[in-house]
Amino acid sequence: MSARMVVDLGRILADIDVLRGRIAPAEYMLVVKNDAYGHGVDRVVAAAAAHGVRWFGAFDVPMGVRTRAAAGPDARVFSWVTITQPEIEVALEAGIELGVGDTSYLEDIATVSAGRGAPVHIKIDTGLHRNGVRPEAWPAFVTRAAELEESGDIRVVGIWSHIAETSDEDDDLSRAAFLEAIRIAEDVGLRPQVRHLAASAAAFARPEFRFDLVRFGAFSYGIRSTGGPELEGIAPAATLIATVSDVGDSAVAVSYGYLDGLPSTLAGRMSVGTPAGPRLVREIGPATMLIDPWPGAAVEDEVYLFGPGTRGESSVTTLAEAIGTVGEEIIVRVSPLVPRIYI
Repeated sequence: MSARMVVDLGRILADIDVLRGRIAPAEYMLVVKNDAYGHGVDRVVAAAAAHGVRWFGAFDVPMGVRTRAAAGPDARVFSWVTITQPEIEVALEAGIELGVGDTSYLEDIATVSAGRGAPVHIKIDTGLHRNGVRPEAWPAFVTRAAELEESGDIRVVGIWSHIAETSDEDDDLSRAAFLEAIRIAEDVGLRPQVRHLAASAAAFARPEFRFDLVRFGAFSYGIRSTGGPELEGIAPAATLIATVSDVGDSAVAVSYGYLDGLPSTLAGRMSVGTPAGPRLVREIGPATMLIDPWPGAAVEDEVYLFGPGTRGESSVTTLAEAIGTVGEEIIVRVSPLVPRIYI
């Protein structure tokens, strides 16, 4: 058997419960970009919605449409990538709330909406420079947003931003800029329902960054930050499993077929979980890896390539740290041809 990824939906819901409890009374948003970080957006969203999750962050419109179908009509779906006018129409038809970070995009939405009151979340650039209206342009931007709201073309339901999460000092400056942006928006008559600034790491650690709503991505799936501590009560929900295809005197071959998820640079730097505990990976090829042997190894034995550590395997973040990247990159590179098995 080739590789398969076992996704524990109950574990995701348990992680969500920990995060919701941590940030209360702020609301929780489940971010499902990149096919729910490779876990499968349709099943993850359906389970989360049935569990009471009300907000979903879908990044782009195609993922937002899938999220809407899985979550049902009562969920709030937020998408923040800038899109064309035809895509705006698709988003509005699906009831997707759009993140807006520049004036031309705001005008495009108003044109397509044409009196339908498209729900938007306007974005201030608080220093990360990942989209967003620059502070010097913000007063004119919110003034125009208020005009478009008065004409019925948009509804400003949120004000938001991203932060760098590189240091407390930088994040504090971003928070101050965010608060000033809210004040300016309110001075021109805007009354957003939600303000959201922080994603997983900052919101988990610092209450003052939670505001009304927190966007949780990786933490919702048990993926901790690179270089960050283990998260109490949170564990990985996905386990990537492959099988032994050949047993030699000096090495065991593990076949995973279509994978794409484990960079060859991890060879010599990662261990996998076997029936006898962790074993070092010696070589990673396009469809097979070689690992250290163990007594009694047999063809079709299961080998855990990453997961929660039940057999001694590493988490995706531990793997990422070995090669200077992030756990999200490791897991989203697992090919969609690898079957997802839900438990």
